[in-house]
Amino acid sequence: MDSCVVARLRCPVCHAPLAEVVSGGSRALRCPRRHSFDIARQGYVNLLSGRAPHSGDTAEMVAARADFLSAGHYHVISRALAAAADAALGDSPGTPGAYHLVVDAGAGTGQHLAAVLAEVPAAVGLALDISKPALRRAARAHPRVTAALADTWQRLPLADASATLVLNVFAPRNGVEFRRVLAPTGRLVVVTPAPEHLAELVAALGLLRVDPAKQDRVSASLAGHFTEDATTVHRQELTLSGAEVATLVGMGPSAWHTDPAGLAARIDALGEPVRVTVAVRLGIYRPQGPRP
Repeated sequence: MDSCVVARLRCPVCHAPLAEVVSGGSRALRCPRRHSFDIARQGYVNLLSGRAPHSGDTAEMVAARADFLSAGHYHVISRALAAAADAALGDSPGTPGAYHLVVDAGAGTGQHLAAVLAEVPAAVGLALDISKPALRRAARAHPRVTAALADTWQRLPLADASATLVLNVFAPRNGVEFRRVLAPTGRLVVVTPAPEHLAELVAALGLLRVDPAKQDRVSASLAGHFTEDATTVHRQELTLSGAEVATLVGMGPSAWHTDPAGLAARIDALGEPVRVTVAVRLGIYRPQGPRP
């Protein structure tokens, strides 16, 4: 695991520093109180302090997301994140050998985090997710990514003020913890669906709609901890095959709520090609008030 990232990790039980240890061919992170957390052979570390309340995205959902993203369909999001990160972090940390830490809370396969690290050479990345299938991919997404199993609704396994950038893309927002782990000059970048996101498919396929109060809920989750500096909307029209539409539906929350047979029939009725709008809102936030 990347030593620059491990140095900023904390034990989820007692919050003490962690160090990597090797014993009998197995690897783990261990704190001075001997709380130990296994590093899986797929490259991620399990930093849960107890049983997870849920298992996150399934292997099928993660495979669909990996296929869809690798085809470049969401490059508009990755490019926007990379540009925002470059603007926020641009310069090196100033100390020789030091790195910015970019934390992706709800990283999924790690593709967006990898795009940020490719844009900012003076950064290392930590991918946090509750889905083991996602983390198996995130651990291989970029040479400077460290992946950890964590429940982002709970205390994050990081030292205070240890991150210079937190990414939150289509994922739950833990405003208190984001504020705690961000350095005073750090930034939070939040990506949420705009009202017209995938609009062509919502009614036709019976997908979940974007909550009209989405932005109000985002603001409420960050209130008292962050102030919004800037917001931009990014759009792109995709031209998809029926199979690609099925992959798109299969990778998102609607996968939990659609009948496969009925969905296939509705996709066939769309014909080909299928034009779909990708539209997201990207907000950049700076820390506000005292650290929790």
